[in-house]
Amino acid sequence: MKKVISLLLAISLLVLAVGCGGGDQAKKDDAKAASSGGKQITMGFSQIGAESEWRTAHTESIKSAAKTAGINLQFSDAQQKQENQIKAIRSFIAQGVDIIAFVPIVETGWDTVLKEAKDAKIPVIVVDRDVKLSDESLYIAKIGTDSVAEGKKVFNWIDEYMKKENKQPRSGDKFNIVVLEGTVGSSVAIGRANGFKEAMAAAPDAAKYTILASQTGEFTRQKGQEVMESFLKSDRDKIDILFAHNDDMALGAIQAIEAAGLKPGKDITIISIDSVKGMFQAMIDGKANCTVECNPLQGDILMETAKKILNKEEVPKNVYVEEGIFPADVAAKTLPERKY
Repeated sequence: MKKVISLLLAISLLVLAVGCGGGDQAKKDDAKAASSGGKQITMGFSQIGAESEWRTAHTESIKSAAKTAGINLQFSDAQQKQENQIKAIRSFIAQGVDIIAFVPIVETGWDTVLKEAKDAKIPVIVVDRDVKLSDESLYIAKIGTDSVAEGKKVFNWIDEYMKKENKQPRSGDKFNIVVLEGTVGSSVAIGRANGFKEAMAAAPDAAKYTILASQTGEFTRQKGQEVMESFLKSDRDKIDILFAHNDDMALGAIQAIEAAGLKPGKDITIISIDSVKGMFQAMIDGKANCTVECNPLQGDILMETAKKILNKEEVPKNVYVEEGIFPADVAAKTLPERKY
């Protein structure tokens, strides 16, 4: 009789344990069942690489958001090669993932592989950068930033700053600008360059500015330093303004400017795009003047958009994240708040 009672008691405790602990596990399982029908979403994601602080933050945002959303992320690093991305996308198609997202290294050359994804009935989301396609239906949505608007913000800030500070050209009667461009053929480099030039051409005092030199620094700190060294060898005493397409190139250029015996942020006004912590520190140190934000924290909105697409909900073709402008006078206050 005692054995029977003990057995019944053990069964009761087991049932109770399942009832208490099982609820938490069920919630975890429900979180993973991110798509309709209770099946966990698998997303194939191709990143371009890890060329900058910004890109590292972008990758971390994607991975963290996927985990929180209960999405199985198949991550591929293209190491700055388009052919690696095309191989990754084809691999995702062969695996039968639910959705594909990728950051295009360059604008063109995607039609064939994205047509393969469409034929396989796998929706595609373009992230961060833009693509040029013969058929816009090959992707459902683009998540990211407006690079043309970023370029316009840069010039408009420069124009206002030079007036406010009563700056004068170091030589001649025009402000000479040098530009460190991003990756050749990338939509972000093209957009930032075009936006900058459009804003300059539209300015009432456009005649005060001229682009003295413009060359790719490949979005890396080392290359930014090398190209800036070249600019300084040719035009050391003529350069008034540096516009770098990203902060990492600007930070490399600062080293070159100092090595040339000039004061970055004073002899040469420096503005770049991204708004990473390193650039805020450079502004606090008096070595840079402004950074225009390009927000890398795109993971949450990517995962939300993916779920909507798989649930057959309508989504905007372009989904942009919020971005600001941070001059040097707010850097010390803002740096502790920065997440990247």
